[in-house]
Amino acid sequence: MTNNQIPQLSTLKKSVAPYEKTDLSTSIKQLINTLGPLVLLWTAAYFSLSVSYWLTLLFAIPAAGFVIRTFIIFHDCCHGSFFKNRKVNDIVGTITGVLTLVPYRQWKHSHSIHHAGSSNLDKRGIGDIWIMTVDEYAAAKPLQRLYYRIYRNPLVMFVIGPIAVFLIQYRFNAKGARRKERMNTYLTNVSIVALYTGIILLIGWQAFLLVQLPIVFVSGFLGIWLFYVQHQFEHTYFEHDEEWSYVNAAVEGSSYYKLPKLLQWITGNIGFHHVHHLSPKVPNYNLELAHNASPPLQKATTITLSTSLEALKYRLWDEEHKVFVSFKQLKQRLRKSEPAVKEGLKVIKPGFQSE
Repeated sequence: MTNNQIPQLSTLKKSVAPYEKTDLSTSIKQLINTLGPLVLLWTAAYFSLSVSYWLTLLFAIPAAGFVIRTFIIFHDCCHGSFFKNRKVNDIVGTITGVLTLVPYRQWKHSHSIHHAGSSNLDKRGIGDIWIMTVDEYAAAKPLQRLYYRIYRNPLVMFVIGPIAVFLIQYRFNAKGARRKERMNTYLTNVSIVALYTGIILLIGWQAFLLVQLPIVFVSGFLGIWLFYVQHQFEHTYFEHDEEWSYVNAAVEGSSYYKLPKLLQWITGNIGFHHVHHLSPKVPNYNLELAHNASPPLQKATTITLSTSLEALKYRLWDEEHKVFVSFKQLKQRLRKSEPAVKEGLKVIKPGFQSE
């Protein structure tokens, strides 16, 4: 969908407005069908330790899926879209934050910044994944380039990342955090320690680690992956502040991750990310309904399990061609420009060739 084909914000908002309403019974049912299976699968994983660790992992993997689903509830609470009452959202958000290892108010603050400036090249750095443009990378010092390449390496981002983010980064407050945010982080940390200590006293630290570590890792990996592919696709949308548009950022800068129905359910419909960015007040259980009710939203970039893997090669945003490129493609560009440089000619940036 091109920019001039995207309806005005008021038009799109009007089409999704009926789905911004929370439903108490649906929210309660979702809490039950999420936290209930999570507890049962965790318990089954523990008792299976006496049988086979492979069986334990078979229970741990779906348990990680329900951690993701718990995070979606947490996420809705951050937006005030899971319950009508703000205090109830705060309480449930804090509790689900303990279960997912994410401090509620800290994440709520950074995520609101992400929504306010998503796809805005002048407002990067908080609540998002680090992205450099081709020109920024070309102008960067060698050490910064190296750091960026390490950061964007899939092994670092998806293997080391879950441990670094969920176990370490979220334990500390951001500089300048307000008192409520700081206190909520402390409360979350103390609650996690109390919960984990209680379980360890009950089953022992070895059993606890054998069950909990794979759940934390798999859920962290999946969480980072979902966030990554929802904005990192080839022809996404990025503009500087003066040309940035909230509607374009939502519809063009967020993907529709079309997942199999089971995975769609486990991930709380977050694949309808373009709808969520257009209207964060739509609770997760209404995202698909809002998508289906608005034909323009159905034209958002659609990615699938197989096509989403292409996002692994995207490293830099090319402002000139409005496309994500890989380091290999950048290298090809530099090779093509070398002869012109040597001859003292004006360098014209060539288009990228697909890998």
